[in-house]
Amino acid sequence: MFMKKMYGLAAGCVGMAALLTACTPQVSTNVPNVIRVENVDAGDEGKVTINSSDSVEVTPDMAEIVYGITTEDDDASACQQKNTEALNQVLAFLKEQGYADESIKTTGFSLDPRYDWSGNTRELIGYEMRTQVTVTDVPVGDVGGLLSKTVESGANEILNVTYFSSTYDEAYREALKKAVDLARGKAEAIAEADGRQVGKVLRVEEYNDGQYGRYVSSGIEQRSMKMMDAEAAPAAGAADMGVMPGQMKVTANICVDFEMLP
Repeated sequence: MFMKKMYGLAAGCVGMAALLTACTPQVSTNVPNVIRVENVDAGDEGKVTINSSDSVEVTPDMAEIVYGITTEDDDASACQQKNTEALNQVLAFLKEQGYADESIKTTGFSLDPRYDWSGNTRELIGYEMRTQVTVTDVPVGDVGGLLSKTVESGANEILNVTYFSSTYDEAYREALKKAVDLARGKAEAIAEADGRQVGKVLRVEEYNDGQYGRYVSSGIEQRSMKMMDAEAAPAAGAADMGVMPGQMKVTANICVDFEMLP
């Protein structure tokens, strides 16, 4: 059931390639640097290949927050100055909260003209500047308060909040172990059906460890504070935003070759 026969003679293949080249010089034959020959005959014990996947759920304990700072003015220089002042206030606040320089990054600088398209021709009515600030290594318990207080300090957009687990690597190793155990269980069930036993692991391949599951989006995206009126904004920031990170799934995918015993 598990036996297969694959015979190959590397020397014969090379010799045949040389013979063909000698007879027909106009034809080139590429001989690989390594010719793999696998012999599995009735005297060998054979193997069975199993694909397996298993997961471990963990609770995120850290977060990354992306803020937006948007300013508008009739004059480009004045618009940039307003944005710089608001940005400096946000950065100063984050540093006051204990976040180091390596945990704060400013990105996405842009200064764009604003036009009125209501008439037959466009009319320049001002400028808009936008800056993004990303802060990482935020404990989940601090996210709600930080969101509200940073908005009060000068940020007028919450672009995204992403959760992650500081124990991801440990959880992934546990998922790998579970995937191997699951693979062995499958192999044993197949071997039992054929009246055989499973031996040692011959080979393991790990798939898709791109760590895409390391981060999970909170669903808090593109929340703009620009349209709030002057009275509503302080009221909205007075209370901490509720944060529910939920759980994230860490998955390992593997392929295992097991030795098959009589």
